[in-house]
Amino acid sequence: MDKKSILSSCTLCPRECGINRFVTTGFCGSPAEPVVARAALHMWEEPCISGTEGSGAVFFCGCQLRCVYCQNYWVANSYTGKQITDDRLAEIFMELQCQNANNINLVTPTHYTISIINAIEKARKAGLSIPVIYNCSGYEKAQTIDMLKGYIDIYLTDFKYMSPDIAKKYSNAGNYSDIARGAVEHMFSQTGKPVFNEKGIMQKGVIVRHLMLPECENDSKDIISYLYHKYQDDIFISIMNQYTPMSNVSPYPEINRKITCDEYDKIIDYALSLGIENAFVQDGETASESFIPEFDNSGV
Repeated sequence: MDKKSILSSCTLCPRECGINRFVTTGFCGSPAEPVVARAALHMWEEPCISGTEGSGAVFFCGCQLRCVYCQNYWVANSYTGKQITDDRLAEIFMELQCQNANNINLVTPTHYTISIINAIEKARKAGLSIPVIYNCSGYEKAQTIDMLKGYIDIYLTDFKYMSPDIAKKYSNAGNYSDIARGAVEHMFSQTGKPVFNEKGIMQKGVIVRHLMLPECENDSKDIISYLYHKYQDDIFISIMNQYTPMSNVSPYPEINRKITCDEYDKIIDYALSLGIENAFVQDGETASESFIPEFDNSGV
């Protein structure tokens, strides 16, 4: 795919900066060539993604959403990472496959979609055979998702907000819910119902994650209700309680705390009352900085 023609006036994400990424950076803070902060086996995804062998996670720097509560702040703001070529990215995919990764897990990949497509093509010619996951924020243009048809096997996407006011306040993206709904539709149209191998590892499908935020119970309910009534159990919904307030949320005191067990239990009870069966829930102390990996350029 011709990177120059697309990135010389980039509109890959809903921000549609239209800037020349070979010369400068837009909202996502990303140059034309991929910048990666870590490439390694990752054990902390949903069980059907990580399994016991691990998911081959490639953490890209930069982000088109920039949530005020971001747990990967240094990566999202491109304060770390190493710039590589598409050829090197393809090599990383193959190295992760050689480490017996269950899949290639592209984390925050949107702004490097063209490099990813090029790298997948190169890696498949070299023998890449494991599923490829697009692990994203949900703030995705349908047109960009359509470019990925035939390259992505699993979409692991967030659905952060239904309320435009909440989306505007915490991510400066008042149109988030409209964008995310359209993106999930296009994702599902590509994958269809989930498919698993004999070990229970997903090979194809859509998992939609929702990270609960403090004081946003009704918004969480609206998201879960929408997803279930739209897709029933043809997708998996991952309801997450691992929100960890970092120092950057101090200007937002209402979200400067963890989710309580009671708050989480109420949302799980609500999901069960709807009849949801294909869901992931979290137990124990998941709201911990220890679950945030070291972004030290490992494997890059």
